[in-house]
Amino acid sequence: MTEEILFAFGLTLFAGLATGIGSVLAFFTSRTNTKFLSVALGFSAGVMIYVSMIEIFVKAKDALVSAMGVQLGNWATVGGFFAGIVLIALIDKFIPKQGNPHELKKVEDMNPSAKPANDAALLKMGTFTALAIGIHNFPEGIATFTSAIQDPALGVAIAIAIAIHNIPEGIAVSVPVYFATGDKKKAFKLSFLSGLSEPIGALAAYLFLMPFLNDIMFGVIFAAVAGIMVFISLDELLPAAKKYDESHLAIYGLVAGMAVMAVSLLLFI
Repeated sequence: MTEEILFAFGLTLFAGLATGIGSVLAFFTSRTNTKFLSVALGFSAGVMIYVSMIEIFVKAKDALVSAMGVQLGNWATVGGFFAGIVLIALIDKFIPKQGNPHELKKVEDMNPSAKPANDAALLKMGTFTALAIGIHNFPEGIATFTSAIQDPALGVAIAIAIAIHNIPEGIAVSVPVYFATGDKKKAFKLSFLSGLSEPIGALAAYLFLMPFLNDIMFGVIFAAVAGIMVFISLDELLPAAKKYDESHLAIYGLVAGMAVMAVSLLLFI
């Protein structure tokens, strides 16, 4: 059991610290590969939607029906699913607009010909964005950790999908902070720290949820995880993918993500 817990923590840490990858990309590339990001974000959404509806929701329903009976178990599953959607929607609603992590940035916004200035408003925006991403990543950490504990292969798929979606969020933190201060280290540090809330979410799941984990608790959490991931995909990933590239690349990525996830799940039967 100890190895499973360490593995789950490792996956969550990997997913969260992908914000740092976005920061590094911002510093060491001259242009944003929008086509790649569009496909990657679509792919991430495909993985999340498919695994949520085909695997996680079904496992939640099986656990709750087994513990509560057919009628009550089905109602509890649907309730948990929409509770997850409401939770992540409320988090989004109360994040200050100036710190919106979904406000896309490009590497070109840090054009070296444009001199960074000591701009307090830009620095505040970057700091708010880091804080917003930190709040937002907390439930994602719970989702990754609980999934990995229940099914390591499922945990890997979710961690990869969340890691991909964290890359542009790292850029969103780094660009305004660097432009405001001219300090790459400060921009990277804030971006890196914003991803640490993911393993903190995992730690909270381990300390406060694991001791009470039974079929009902597991079913409700998994149903909520499915709702959270579907909302993230529809509200963040797909719109972001379409903004990065106006063609059908995002949808091709989405279908590819679903196909890869479907084959992966079949291989593990």
